[in-house]
Amino acid sequence: MRAMIARLSPGDRLPSSRELIRRYQVGPATVSQAIATLAAEGLVISRPGSGTYVAARAQRRTEVADTAWQTVTLADRTVDTSILTDTYGAPPAGTIMLDGGYLHRSLQPTQILTAALARAARRPDAWDRAPTSGLTALRSVFATMAGGGASADDILVTAGGQSALSMAFRAIAGPGDPILMESPTYPGAIAAARAAGLRPVPVPMDADGLQPDLLADAFARTRARLLYCQPTYHNPTGTVLAPQRRRQIIDTARAAGAFVIEDDFARHLGHGAPVPPPLLADDCDGTVVYLTSLTKPAAPSLRIGTLVARGPVMERLRAIRLVDDFFVSRPLQETALELLSSPTWERHVRTLAAALRERCGALAAAVTHELPGWTLTCIPTGGLHLWVRLPYGTDATVIADMARQHGVAVSSGNRYFATELPAAYLRLGFAATTDRAELIEAARRLASTHEPAAGTR
Repeated sequence: MRAMIARLSPGDRLPSSRELIRRYQVGPATVSQAIATLAAEGLVISRPGSGTYVAARAQRRTEVADTAWQTVTLADRTVDTSILTDTYGAPPAGTIMLDGGYLHRSLQPTQILTAALARAARRPDAWDRAPTSGLTALRSVFATMAGGGASADDILVTAGGQSALSMAFRAIAGPGDPILMESPTYPGAIAAARAAGLRPVPVPMDADGLQPDLLADAFARTRARLLYCQPTYHNPTGTVLAPQRRRQIIDTARAAGAFVIEDDFARHLGHGAPVPPPLLADDCDGTVVYLTSLTKPAAPSLRIGTLVARGPVMERLRAIRLVDDFFVSRPLQETALELLSSPTWERHVRTLAAALRERCGALAAAVTHELPGWTLTCIPTGGLHLWVRLPYGTDATVIADMARQHGVAVSSGNRYFATELPAAYLRLGFAATTDRAELIEAARRLASTHEPAAGTR
């Protein structure tokens, strides 16, 4: 029909629906849907009782707009998303995606989500305004999941984890303030902090997670009142904060009069072993502001997360919610509630754990075999990624570029550091690919980036 419209002139009448049904050998519903799609695209106009006509074609502008004045008006650049965007553009067909941060469609609980959405849509109040803090029933479920004595009153439902991060940073600290962060850390946190006008200050990690002595030094030196950390299945390293350090981290922050933002994005991404409780469980005085999300263990478009906070800071968070967007979409909240209330949710989490454990082991073994010069910093017991240290003198961005040319998309480790790099790293994801065989093929392709060209040594 698009080809037919291109041959007609604006104002020309299209054949009748009966003629289109006969011409294309389809049903009336298909024709109606096609016309509705073309109307939404602005190609046709339907006039009830008269017919469907070719719409006037939009005039394409030929002159180039002069937007140079915006550079002066925008002034200093406080929002820098360069570490979040793909500078290479869309990958070519056939590229194996090791740089993804979400589950492959085959790992998502698509049928469960579809059923949950259908049940949510049938509620008579599905499209009513939701409470600012979120649906009471959903907040109660999140409170139970968080533990640590949290109640529904301590919960604020958010539009995913990234939204929660942005809200928490702006609620607790002001422009120009320092914020302590693990090094390396999640690039989205670095970008959100800088967008809020904060100054990220890195605190080194080791195999047991954040180092308490260096954290105390950082608090004393910077007088920061905010620490951002990922104690469980840290992104990108996969590290889990050692049990003996948990209380130390909270006590150190409390002594400095600072908040701890605990990003527990991987709460449902364990690989089968018991998942450590959140820091929130050891917090008695509101030091920890806790956040988690359903996006990673479910699907990218289930943008539902939560913030858990006690005391005046929760009032700050609710105020920011009112300024930002009033409330989170009620149908999405109802869907999340249906999902979490279903017995199939726990079954999905168990199935996902087994799949992630298998994929993690497959990619780790393949990288070790194909690239003996690369060093796996650990074999994670949860999460979606491997953190790989490259040989001395290697440029991670160059390797990432070469990998793309060989049909593999990887994440350069440079994005995960707020300041100077201690070494060259890559983050390799194992959850966004089709299957185990694709992971093994990805390692083989990565190994080919180190093979000398013909005629060289």
